[in-house]
Amino acid sequence: MKNVIHKIFVLLVGFIVFYVNSTFADSRVCKSSFINFVNDIRWEGIFPITIAGVKVKGIGKKGEPASEGLETDPAEHKRILCSCKRGNKWIFGLTVTYWEPARIIETTKVPWCFPTLGISMSGSNKIKNWKNPGSKSSGKSNTSQASYNVHYYIFNVFDILDIFVDVPCVPHEGFDLAYLSEIDPTWNNDVMSFVLDPEAILFGNPIAQLACAADSAAATVSYPIDTLFWCVGAWGSSYPMAGYTMTGNELKASAELAARTIARNARVGILWDPAINYCGAQITPIWVKSHYKMHLVKPKQGPIVPIGRASMLWETNKNPPTGTRSSSPDNFSWLIFRWVKCCMGKAL
Repeated sequence: MKNVIHKIFVLLVGFIVFYVNSTFADSRVCKSSFINFVNDIRWEGIFPITIAGVKVKGIGKKGEPASEGLETDPAEHKRILCSCKRGNKWIFGLTVTYWEPARIIETTKVPWCFPTLGISMSGSNKIKNWKNPGSKSSGKSNTSQASYNVHYYIFNVFDILDIFVDVPCVPHEGFDLAYLSEIDPTWNNDVMSFVLDPEAILFGNPIAQLACAADSAAATVSYPIDTLFWCVGAWGSSYPMAGYTMTGNELKASAELAARTIARNARVGILWDPAINYCGAQITPIWVKSHYKMHLVKPKQGPIVPIGRASMLWETNKNPPTGTRSSSPDNFSWLIFRWVKCCMGKAL
């Protein structure tokens, strides 16, 4: 009888030790905290703001330049008056442009890990690497391929904080978790994703990628070239629209997949761009890259960069191998700013 009790006791102790170790290991794999609206968001990203052609620039953090806006079409900044028809009424007013923090895109090595919300769901205790036939993906930084799960949030910070809610040119959406790659078979299979983007055969090849050198150079010194919509500057390509990249740099791969998610949403017709004209947001089946900029929120806050800016200019110490006090490494959260143009006035 004593032997039976002893064995049961040993089994119980072993189970407790295993559970504690597993829990501790999980916390190291998926560890984060809820986004802090004061410290995590680069609020200077809403600048520059123009009102009737008068530009107001923001102030960058110490040691970093102020967040710049579009310089590709300076005539847009100088426009003063505007008119729009909304419903049965004509609106006459002044032009206003600014940058709106409107979306969050997470790229995570761990399924069902939500670093922006600071939570993890069942099944997030194992790192999952999707493999292509013939590839060798280990999830380490020295591999030639990286793969991530992606979560897309409608995260309109102004709506959540109940500010600027009277701007008539943007969709007022608030908060929603709009996409989970874990339940999307096309994200983890480039053959299935071909159904959504058959044009990938034209752009997802080495010849088409040669043109991306120009886009990379443009994004590094200013903003990307919109006509090269299949490129994401120095980060890579928006094709194929699946969840892997051919780079071993984890931060660069994460940025590429975040940008690819924006392009993918445009391709399937669910991306509304409020910077096409002054009268309201429009669906853009082909994304306008220069209408977006982004900054890393987690695991460590990064500077605001346009789509495709070379990661070597801003990636230093942004993904510490041991993570940070509140975030684990290789689980990234990106805040997306979109450019807004609006005609603000009264109906006549």
